[in-house]
Amino acid sequence: MLAIGGAFLIQWITFSVAYAQKSEKFFDLTGGLTYITITTIAILLIPSLNDRAVLLLVLVIVWATRPGTFLFTRVQKQGKDDRFDEIKVSFTRFLLTWTLQGVWVTFTAATALAAITTAVQKQLGWFALIGFLIWAFGFFFELIADVQKNRFKTDPANKDKFIQTGFWSWFRHPNYFREIVIWIGVAIIALPVLRGWALVTLISPVWVSATHSDQRYPDA
Repeated sequence: MLAIGGAFLIQWITFSVAYAQKSEKFFDLTGGLTYITITTIAILLIPSLNDRAVLLLVLVIVWATRPGTFLFTRVQKQGKDDRFDEIKVSFTRFLLTWTLQGVWVTFTAATALAAITTAVQKQLGWFALIGFLIWAFGFFFELIADVQKNRFKTDPANKDKFIQTGFWSWFRHPNYFREIVIWIGVAIIALPVLRGWALVTLISPVWVSATHSDQRYPDA
């Protein structure tokens, strides 16, 4: 609960600064840092470290660092994020956006947090290996898709066009696909130590799948 509370506290504190400056530039970076922060808090709260908790922490940090820094760098280059033009001037709408990011982080990271903080401990086995391989597939799928899109966008001939080559010819949003795959991998790693109500946190990959229309990664 402390980690979840931290997720919302981070959003609201950053919102207060962002609203004062009427700036959205730290929104995505804050999202990534929130994943890292609450997972670290969860690790610090457990009596002793175990291999599964450390593995989950590393995977969350590696995953969260990439999109957070990628999107932050992009908005710095562009100067703004067009999605926030109308939202950032409204206190209630801008606050709601940051709050929803707290909800997003909470539901997405729920399985990892439950597995890290549970008293049940098991040695890493086949579930961990399979989950890691699935996570790795999703992560490298993301890297390749981002490289393909970056090359496409830097070609002046593609100005105002939507990429339809490479992975982008298979999926309209490869980034959504890889995010779903990554959190399925995390859930598989966590599954052996989840008991009782903790099993409810398996909603994490379901949540990510159901909300794949999230627009943090716009088409253009």
